[in-house]
Amino acid sequence: MFIPQRIKADFPIFKNQPQLIYLDSAASSFKPQPVLDKLNEYYTNYSVNIFRGIYKLSEKATAEYEGTRVKVAQFIGARRSEEVIFTRNTTESINLVMYAWGMPTVKKGDEIITTIMEHHANFVTWQQLCKITGARLKIVKLRTDYTLDIDDLLSKITPRTKLVAFTHVSNVLGTINPVKALIKQIKTKNPQCLILIDGAQAIPHLPVNVDELGADFYAFSSHKMLGPTGVGVLWGRYELLDKMSPFQYGGEMIRAVYKDRSEFQPSPHKFEAGTPDIAGVIGLGAAIDYLTHLGMDAVRAHEQEIVAYGLEQLAKVKSLQLIGPTDPKIRGGVLTFTIDKIHAHDIAQILDSNNICIRSGHHCAMPLHIELGLVSTARASVHVFTTKRDIDALVSALHKVVKTFA
Repeated sequence: MFIPQRIKADFPIFKNQPQLIYLDSAASSFKPQPVLDKLNEYYTNYSVNIFRGIYKLSEKATAEYEGTRVKVAQFIGARRSEEVIFTRNTTESINLVMYAWGMPTVKKGDEIITTIMEHHANFVTWQQLCKITGARLKIVKLRTDYTLDIDDLLSKITPRTKLVAFTHVSNVLGTINPVKALIKQIKTKNPQCLILIDGAQAIPHLPVNVDELGADFYAFSSHKMLGPTGVGVLWGRYELLDKMSPFQYGGEMIRAVYKDRSEFQPSPHKFEAGTPDIAGVIGLGAAIDYLTHLGMDAVRAHEQEIVAYGLEQLAKVKSLQLIGPTDPKIRGGVLTFTIDKIHAHDIAQILDSNNICIRSGHHCAMPLHIELGLVSTARASVHVFTTKRDIDALVSALHKVVKTFA
């Protein structure tokens, strides 16, 4: 049975700060003890470089590192582990595609489509590529219910469309886009265009099978899925990765170097130049083990229940406006809101004085906030350890906020 209070006991930070109510997992999640143990195990027992040594410690580190690649592939439903590339974060994963695929491929007159609900990483990257290449950036609108305007999206696809990039789950609205259905519709209109999905807010919270979705690239981060910071993942179809040039040049991505030329390793290693965050990748493997043990269907069911409860309770706060879909079935684990005449930063500061952590600002989604006519919003986000008591504490503190500014 999924009991978040028991799960919370697996996270040492709550033992050290028992009064803490953490509602900012959309920014970065806490780490359970098994992940911390795995990091400590690497640094204590075999803290050496990978691939380069033929001694036992290096072989152990290499096996753990590559073992995580296999775990990631299995966790996301990839056909082969060679389709999994380790980066620093979702942002670098998206930039890798921009530089290694976009720069050589996209030309003046081509089109790239993204949406108004995107995180800056999946918006600015393509904006800048279009600026450099002379391609045209098209931006998909929202419906009044905070879902993606699918008619607008499909109307923007032409034979010149090279890439459609959109989020699986909005980090502000919580909107869960119907990715599989959208990809099928997009590919029907233009079978040649590629599709990149920002999965940073999806992978930690719901079951994902990248092969079944039909995407060409899928990006996400370790630190939002109970793993260490400094590690991201780019999944790509192998036939695409095989044709792409390296993103960076240096150690370990080399097969051979001569005075007049160099030969590079096949994917994924040609995209992983230099010494990576070995401990972080190994820690990600432990985070995947932890989430797998909980079961992603159970994780999603729990968070849907918490979000439904949160939507119901927050609606009782005077002058509070919820931002995003009201149906918890199509909403991820974020509860974004405003309160009339009270700045989001003031809300967050008062909540902090009550040991409650939320996010305030534009959440790296400034175009969305401008579109909605908002300067900033407050965002509470949940994870596997979030309880209804946490939501009750949030709502109680928000009543205090309203009284303070009355």
